[in-house]
Amino acid sequence: MLLDAPIIAVRRDTIATPTGRADREIVEHFSAVAVAAVRDGEVLLIRQYRHGVHRRLWEVPAGLLDVAGEAPLDAARRELQEETGLRAGTWHLLGDIVTSPGVGEETCRIYLAEDLVDGEVPAGEDEEADLERAWVPVPEAVAMVQDGRIVNSVAVAAVLHLHAGTRRSVDDPMEYRSGLAERRGSVPGRDMKHVR
Repeated sequence: MLLDAPIIAVRRDTIATPTGRADREIVEHFSAVAVAAVRDGEVLLIRQYRHGVHRRLWEVPAGLLDVAGEAPLDAARRELQEETGLRAGTWHLLGDIVTSPGVGEETCRIYLAEDLVDGEVPAGEDEEADLERAWVPVPEAVAMVQDGRIVNSVAVAAVLHLHAGTRRSVDDPMEYRSGLAERRGSVPGRDMKHVR
C-alpha cells in the first residue's frame, strides 16, 4: 500500500500487457451514489467548493458508499436527506459511470428521485457548510452542460440521462469493486472512513 487515507488508498499493481509486465498505481475508493432530484421539471443542483480543482462546481447531491453493508439505494436516500433535507417517494436508476478508470476504482451510481417531500436541511460540515442550492429547469441544466457551467462528470451524466429520459429499475445490479471497502468493511453499519 502506497497510501492509506480516510477516503482513498493507493496501491501498485503489476499487470500483464501484450508487450510485457507493467506497474499501475490504482486509487482505491469506496465508490459513490448521486441523486438527480426532480420536481416540476426542475432538477436540484448544488454548488460547492472542490479543493482538487480549486473552485466551486455545480453538482447533484452525492456521497460515498462508505457505510459497510449499506445498499446503494439506501446510501442515495441518506445522501439526499443529508444534503438537501428532501425525501423521495419514487426512485429510478439513471445509470452507473466509472469516473476515472485509468487510475481509479470509483464507480458512481446515479439515481432519479421524484415525488419529493421537503424536510429540514441539516447543518453541513466542512465544504458542505456553505452549499448553494438551485432548482434549475432540465433544459437549462442541459444548456449548462453544453456551455461548460456544469463540468462535474457525475452531474453531466445525470443531466444528460434526464434529457434522454432514462428510467431503469433500481434493482439492476451495480458492478463495482472496492479494495478499500473489502479491507475495511467487516462490521455492518460502520463508517469505513474511520477504520484502519
